[in-house]
Amino acid sequence: MPNVVRCYRCVFAILLGLWLAAPPPAYFAELAPADVTLESALRQHIGYLASPELAGRLPGTPGADKAAQYITTHFQQAGLRPLGEQGYRQPFPFVANVRLGRRNELTAASGTLRLRAKPDADFRPLAFAANGLAEGEIVFAGYGIAAVKEAQYDDYAGLDVKGRIVVVLPYSPAGSNPHTKFGPFLSLRYKATTARNQGAAGMLVIAESDDFNRSQIARLRYDDAFGDAGFPCAVISRDLAAKLLGGPVAELEKIIATTGQPASRMLPNTRLRLRTEVVKERQTGYNIIGLLEGGDPTLREEIIVVGAHYDHLGRGGPNSLAPREGDIHPGADDNASGTAGLIELAQAFGQRPERPKRSLLFIAFSAEEKGLLGSAYFVDHPTTRGKRIVAMINLDMIGRLRDNRLSVQGVGTSSVWRSLVTEANRRHGFNLALGESGFGPSDHASFYKRNIPVLFFLTGSHPDYHRPSDTADKINYAGERQVLGLVGDVIRAVANLPAAPDFVTSQANDPSERARGGFRVSLGTIPDYAAEVVGVKLTGVREGSPAARAGLQADDIIVGLAGRDIRSVYDYTYVLQELEPGQEVEVVVLRGAQRLTFKLVAAQR
Repeated sequence: MPNVVRCYRCVFAILLGLWLAAPPPAYFAELAPADVTLESALRQHIGYLASPELAGRLPGTPGADKAAQYITTHFQQAGLRPLGEQGYRQPFPFVANVRLGRRNELTAASGTLRLRAKPDADFRPLAFAANGLAEGEIVFAGYGIAAVKEAQYDDYAGLDVKGRIVVVLPYSPAGSNPHTKFGPFLSLRYKATTARNQGAAGMLVIAESDDFNRSQIARLRYDDAFGDAGFPCAVISRDLAAKLLGGPVAELEKIIATTGQPASRMLPNTRLRLRTEVVKERQTGYNIIGLLEGGDPTLREEIIVVGAHYDHLGRGGPNSLAPREGDIHPGADDNASGTAGLIELAQAFGQRPERPKRSLLFIAFSAEEKGLLGSAYFVDHPTTRGKRIVAMINLDMIGRLRDNRLSVQGVGTSSVWRSLVTEANRRHGFNLALGESGFGPSDHASFYKRNIPVLFFLTGSHPDYHRPSDTADKINYAGERQVLGLVGDVIRAVANLPAAPDFVTSQANDPSERARGGFRVSLGTIPDYAAEVVGVKLTGVREGSPAARAGLQADDIIVGLAGRDIRSVYDYTYVLQELEPGQEVEVVVLRGAQRLTFKLVAAQR
């Protein structure tokens, strides 16, 4: 097999050299008066997509619909054939938000004292609360942190919370600073998972603000993860907490801050009844899909997908990095820049008389910011009508070229990528930063998980990322034109290769996985973050990994790990943070109608 691969690479190198020696069509590569026209077109596209009129292109909103119509019009002008399910559009459902249901109640009794809280005034369910009823005694569990190994701190030490309702403070003994030893344990999801693993029947989190209406953690805001907490949980006002706990909340915070020790305690004479009901609101997103048929009668049955996501954050939300919510996030670089590039590539290839040998499928994805939902839906519901996808090229944030430095990720997903990209760059002269991994927080990852070679072009992050300051005036339009020159040449080269790019499983880790957890182990699972399931659905497992050796497969749904219930990817991440390399653990999965248990040994990351 190694000899076959080596021979393949030799043939490829010869053919690529011949291609580079021949004078190629000047799609974008050569300096010409048309460059001014291209930059003007990019200004027009980005200026509109990032305008206040589109209000941040949040999926399911009028702004997103206007963006979809704009892209559709330009796909039509480029001569692309509609390949959606509704013309150019491919609709897909997604959970856009949550709202209060009708059955939310909180009552408490302590001796002769009776309390009845008002929804939205005294308490509010958390967006990931399970719908249902919890009743029991109250236990004050400090900050709800159990991290003996990681932070030498445990609010649950000596507490028996089984069947009880825990009341916890927001954040940590070090406040909300994510850069302390308590950083990984600040989130409300973590507090809920920890309380549930300790056996609690429900959880109340005390608001961080004296004014309940100004509390950030009390806002009913969907966090784009389908799985719920597994029990009822809510945020309560500080006034209500003081009545339940028998004293000011600030005093408890002061005691813990002063001593550095938990101040947890039982409240055996106080019983509480909590019912929560949260309704998930569904909307429809749209991928915009157009086909340029290839010129070769045989190779046209193979497709190269060229993609970019056109959605953004609207006026903020859980993925915003702005200090406040409510301001429009224009998303000029993320990803009006990639969408504008997609439109112009479609125009360039569509309007030329000669066609590339393979077909090109141009797709503008929606709901990328919500977890790659649009691209995940497409790979599960392809509209290719019998044609085979052989490669995917992704454009996401290509508008801030600095120091002539361009990042190209995914070169480890095919044995031909590194040579092809490097040789094509000889005509452009970028300082290339080549990355092996096919994973990453953008739409190419959905294709890589389906064993499709990918390339991901980007000019890198910047201080305006996911902030209202990501505006059209900060785009380097000349730089984006140059990036599109290289991308256009790469697309043409791939479309005209005599053999489709082979797929290689990249040995590089998922960078988003490191960012989420920073944990010490790897199991080799590839989660499907877009799946609407209770648990963690797998799109696959890495070859030779602990998960693969144990027998886990694509489409398995992990519902248990190391003795813990897994209801969401958050639960899964928190367990991984606790595991040690070499530790043997049980994994419980649902495979169709079967519930199966596997044993595997966690590997060193």
